[in-house]
Amino acid sequence: MQLRVGAEFLYSSTYPTPATVLVQPHPENIATILEASWDTNGPMREFLDLYGNRTVRLVIPTDKSRIRYDALIAVPDEPDATDENATQAPIDLLPDDVLHFTLASRYALSDALMGTAWELFGGTEPGWARVQAVCDWIHDNVHYGHEYPSTPLTTALDTFNQRAGICRDFANLGVSFCRALNIPARYVFGYLADVNIPPPLPPQDFHAWFEVYLSGRWWAKDARFNMPQIGRVPVGRGRDAVDVAMITSYGPAQLTQMTVITDEITSETQRLSEQLAPESAE
Repeated sequence: MQLRVGAEFLYSSTYPTPATVLVQPHPENIATILEASWDTNGPMREFLDLYGNRTVRLVIPTDKSRIRYDALIAVPDEPDATDENATQAPIDLLPDDVLHFTLASRYALSDALMGTAWELFGGTEPGWARVQAVCDWIHDNVHYGHEYPSTPLTTALDTFNQRAGICRDFANLGVSFCRALNIPARYVFGYLADVNIPPPLPPQDFHAWFEVYLSGRWWAKDARFNMPQIGRVPVGRGRDAVDVAMITSYGPAQLTQMTVITDEITSETQRLSEQLAPESAE
């Protein structure tokens, strides 16, 4: 399956502002980038951050400017992998690089939610069933919507108390509950096609979910939709949302507009694209 993915950010700044941008598919995923392009003002440089995310450094210029990334990618047309028999490893047997994802972090307050997590899920079977119980509880008890009081400073504890939030809050809460239960978990955001999403469809935006480490590998879990999805494309992975901001600016640059695109390329959309393409000059 082919997807057109990308994002556009419009900025206004009073003087040149250094920034990092995180919008490209993560190098450790199943997406194949067929073509990609950037539209920015000035030079840019790419690097891999602490968590292996493909990050770009640039400077947002004075006055109005645009940062635009566009890519055509190929992804398997199969839903997220599942394994109801996946097991949870004892802490002392976890790989060294996974142990980091058992600890509390800025938005994933697993220490503050530890007692609640064991009260809610301590009676479940460790492993896949316990993680699924976490997703079921969040999906059934936390209301989704942008009208609810969620801000960039909202923590998992806030979401638990408010019983409402957006996909970022669902993911941070899932990460927190799992870590409180000694299940390694990490926050993920990226593109998600609406192939398997029931209506009404939300406006196109980045989506957030989390991954858990069971049976020696990472598995995608999504408490927002609570079912395997098709066309999930990770962009950033980290401890929680603080590690994977789409854009981090070091100055007074103001974001005036953001647009995110995740469209499946079908024979019909390809045909329409060709019809709308400008005719070549003779």
